[in-house]
Amino acid sequence: MKSALLVLLLLAYRLHAHESLLGKVMCGYQGWFSTPADASGAGWRHYGFEKPGHCHIDLWPDVSGFDPDELHDTPLRFADGSVAQVFSSAHPKTVRRHFEWMREHGIDGVFLQRFGATLREPRGRSHADTVLRHVRQAAEATGRSFAIMYDLSGLRKGEIESLVMQDWKHLRQEQQLLESSAYQKHAGKPLVAVWGIGFGDGRDYTLDECHALLRFLHDNPEFGKLTVLAGVPWGWRTLDRDAAPDPKLHAVLRKADILSPWAVGRYADQPTASRMISAVHEADAAWCRQHGQEYLPVIFPGFSWANLMHLRGKEAPLNQIPRAGGRFLWHQARERIRLGTTMLYVAMFDEMDEGTAIFKTASKVPVGTRGFVTEPELPTDHYLWLTGQIGRALRREVPLEESLLMR
Repeated sequence: MKSALLVLLLLAYRLHAHESLLGKVMCGYQGWFSTPADASGAGWRHYGFEKPGHCHIDLWPDVSGFDPDELHDTPLRFADGSVAQVFSSAHPKTVRRHFEWMREHGIDGVFLQRFGATLREPRGRSHADTVLRHVRQAAEATGRSFAIMYDLSGLRKGEIESLVMQDWKHLRQEQQLLESSAYQKHAGKPLVAVWGIGFGDGRDYTLDECHALLRFLHDNPEFGKLTVLAGVPWGWRTLDRDAAPDPKLHAVLRKADILSPWAVGRYADQPTASRMISAVHEADAAWCRQHGQEYLPVIFPGFSWANLMHLRGKEAPLNQIPRAGGRFLWHQARERIRLGTTMLYVAMFDEMDEGTAIFKTASKVPVGTRGFVTEPELPTDHYLWLTGQIGRALRREVPLEESLLMR
């Protein structure tokens, strides 16, 4: 049975790369970084340089190979006095560069994060549309795939219908989103993801609203007929830990085709990751099979949000969940692959605020802040390379051995 599934997985990947998630490693793509000098009009969005000597991010981007028109001066300086520079997600050349990195390292594609709360104002929607346009062009040009992932975080009651549903109509009618040759499909239909269903952290929107959204995307004759992925809490099946303790959640999730439990921050070292993954994987996957659904595990390279928390008046340790040179990420991937997963979601490609990015980051970092997570012994593209290796291991093209970490 397992060997037959593996053959199917490999055939799906090699012959129909954008038609299925089987054999794929997808990354989350935030695309939310902006500067006062770019065209977004949003200022230092997700950099946080408005407050002198501070910032949001705990990883510093490596922009050493960027062209001058992609670079933006920040208020920070390096120890030698030179000005520290960053990129903007609103620049098409930079987004294309990110996708070229994916192609170079064999990373399959991205879930483009589209935050419902940013759609309240025209400027937020315009920026989201700009990044989407650049992602679409870059994916088409590099042979990568992309799919929309709506993040419901921060939405108020009623806004799932007034913002998210209406935005999907906008993407279908005005942006002609599904006409893209790079748009990811699964099970014969275009794929769309909704993240943030069933979390027990006091969200204002309701499970009934989430159910209505899943029905809309799954069943609506004009705007639905999609394969729907639901991003859910770690404790979704047992209705504990980070999940709302409401049995209605299971009824809501029956309207999704793929379930993807959020793992970021749920464990902080390799032994705990092994224990927690082993405790849930087989039962989660069995629940999904029983209800005709599929299972997409999340893995992440590490976690750090000291600068972000400081700006919010809170304290958090720098390098809270250490990356360990990639061993933490590889360990999670190996555990999931050994347990039979056929697809993986790496969180995230470009998330510097919470220190989960796998794209190129620098070890030469500015001074005058609370610091940045660095690994000077590693090449700047190490996690891009490792994510590509994880995809090869998933498809059994390379062995599941610790030596995978050696370049």
